[in-house]
Amino acid sequence: MVISTTPLVDFCPLVPTAMERRQIVQWDKDSCADAGLLKIDLLGLGMLSAVERCVDEIQAAEGKTIDLSRISLTDEKTFASIQKAETTGVFQIESRAQMQMLPRTHPETLDDLTVQVALVRPGPIQGGAVHPYIERRKRRREDPTWPIPYEHPTLEGPLEDTLGTIVYQEQVLEVATAFAGFTAAQAESLRRAMSRKRSAEEIEKHHRDFIAGAWRESEAPAELAEEIWEKIQGFAGFGFPKAHSAAFGLLAYQSAWLREHHPEAFLCGLLNEQPMGFYPPDALVHEAIRRKVRVGGVDANRSRVLCHVESPLRRGEPPGTPGGLVVRIGLAYVKGVREEEMDALVAERERGGPYRGIAELASRSGVGLPGLEKLAWAGALDEVPLGAEEERRRALWRVGVTGNGRRSGHGATQLALPIEPPEPPRLERLGEWGEVIADYRSTGMVLGRHPMALMRARLGAGLSRSADLERLDSGATVEVAGMVVARQRPETAKGIVFMLIEDEVGVVNLIVPSRVYDRSRAVVRAASLIRARGKLERREGVVNVLVAEIVELEQEPPAGDTGRTAAPSRRHRAFVVAELREVAPAGHMFGRR
Repeated sequence: MVISTTPLVDFCPLVPTAMERRQIVQWDKDSCADAGLLKIDLLGLGMLSAVERCVDEIQAAEGKTIDLSRISLTDEKTFASIQKAETTGVFQIESRAQMQMLPRTHPETLDDLTVQVALVRPGPIQGGAVHPYIERRKRRREDPTWPIPYEHPTLEGPLEDTLGTIVYQEQVLEVATAFAGFTAAQAESLRRAMSRKRSAEEIEKHHRDFIAGAWRESEAPAELAEEIWEKIQGFAGFGFPKAHSAAFGLLAYQSAWLREHHPEAFLCGLLNEQPMGFYPPDALVHEAIRRKVRVGGVDANRSRVLCHVESPLRRGEPPGTPGGLVVRIGLAYVKGVREEEMDALVAERERGGPYRGIAELASRSGVGLPGLEKLAWAGALDEVPLGAEEERRRALWRVGVTGNGRRSGHGATQLALPIEPPEPPRLERLGEWGEVIADYRSTGMVLGRHPMALMRARLGAGLSRSADLERLDSGATVEVAGMVVARQRPETAKGIVFMLIEDEVGVVNLIVPSRVYDRSRAVVRAASLIRARGKLERREGVVNVLVAEIVELEQEPPAGDTGRTAAPSRRHRAFVVAELREVAPAGHMFGRR
C-alpha cells in the first residue's frame, strides 16, 4: 500500500486493476521510496485466522475461554514438543529446515524462538550464521559459562543476543556503526544499497569505507574487516528485523501451545484455513491421528459446512459423558458441491432434525442429484439415517433411484417427494482400496487405513518403515517408501532437494543431492508415491536418509480387493495404484525448479 499527502495520480503513473476501486502504482518499491512515498507492506497471515478459529472452537466445544495474551510463555510441554520438532502445522517452524534445526538449537525461551524464526532466512544462511549459531547454542547448553568467540571485541554489544552471529536486519547497521565507525546515515545508506543491489559502484564505495573505518575505529586488520564485510554482504539477501521475528516467534509459540493443549481445535482451525502452510490436509489429518486425535468423516447428519469439534457440551450432554472430542470434517471438503446447497442442508437439519433417509434429505434440503452423488461417493450418506451402516455403492444406488424428479433452476435434479426407494440389490463392496481412491477423489483425504498399510505386504523384504529407522545405526544403507508430503528446493541449498514422505506409522526425511535430482528430476518434482534407497544419517536427534536412488513406487494392491468398481478384480488391480498416484496429494514444490 502506498500513501501520499496529495492524490497519487498527480505524483506517479497509475493503472486500474480488474478489482473494483483498485489502482497499481507503475513504479517499483525502490522508486516509490526515493520519491518520498510512504510504502506499507500488509501481510495476510492465514495462521492468525486459524488461531482465532481455534480459540472460538475451544469455547464452543469445551466451554473454556482462552486468552492467548495470558497463557504461560514458559510451558514445558510446549517447548518439549518444539525441541523434538513436533511442529507440523505450527506457524513458521513447520518447514523441513526448521524441523531439522529445532532438536539441535533446542529453544527454551521466547527469545530463543525469536532467533529461531529469523535464522532460517537467506540472509543468515548466506551470511554464514546458521552453523556457528547451532554450534554455539550447543556449547552454551553444555557449559553456560563458555565464552562466545567474537571476531572483535566491538561486536559483543551488537551480537551478544545471537551468540556472535548476524541474524537480525538491524544488526547489520549496528555492526557497521560499532566496528567500522559508520554514522547512522552511512549505515542506513549501506543497508539500502545492499537490499537494492542496483549499483555495484555504490556498494564498492561502502566496502572501501568499511575497511578503512574498521582500521580507524577498531584497529582491525584488513583481513578481519574483509571477513566481517563478507558476512554483512551475504546477509543482504533477506533477513528479518528483530521486531518482525519477535511477532512471528510469539505466534509460533501460541500455535504450538494450542497444538499441544487443544489438538482437536487446532486441527480444526488449520483445516478451515486451507490452503495454508507446507502440508496438505491429508498429511495434517494423518499426523493428528498418530497423536490420538479422533477424526470423523463427512456425514450429512453430523457435519457442518466447515470442520468443527464434536463434544458432549455441543450435544447438550452433561460433562463427563463418554464420547470425548471428535474433529468432524466439514461438507465444504466434498469436491464439487455447491456451497449454497450445503448451507441449506445444514440449516434444514438444524431446523427439522436429522435426516431419516436419502429421499427425505433431498426433499427437505433441496440438494440436487449431482450434489447427492458427490456426497454419496464421499461417504457422507453412509449414516443416513443416523446409526445406519450403509455402503457407498448402496447409497449411490439409492441416490440414483430416488433421482427421478424434476429439474431445478440450476440444472440439478430437485427431488420432490420423501419416498424412500426399495432396498438395493446385492452390490459388491468397494473394498479398502476403492474407498481410499474414492476418498482422495471426493475429499482429498483418507481417514481409514493408510494406503501404505494396504501396500506393505507386497512391497518386498528389506523395506524399512519410518519407525524402524530409530533402531538402525547411522551409516546403514536403508530403503524406504511412502507418500510425498512436502518437497523443498531452496535457492540457498546448492541444488539439494528436501523431501518428506509418509507411511502408515510416521514420516521420513529425505535429502536428495543435486546429482540424484538431475538424474530423477520428474520423480522428485511430481511423483506422489516414491521408493528411495540411501544412507541413514543420525545427528543430534535428527534422522535423515541421504538418497542415492529414487523411483516412483509401482505396486499392485492385495489380491481380492476390487478397487473402484465391481468389475473383475484382476484388471483393476493392474490400475489401482496408478490411479492412486493420480489422485493422492503429491506435496507442494517450494523453491526453484
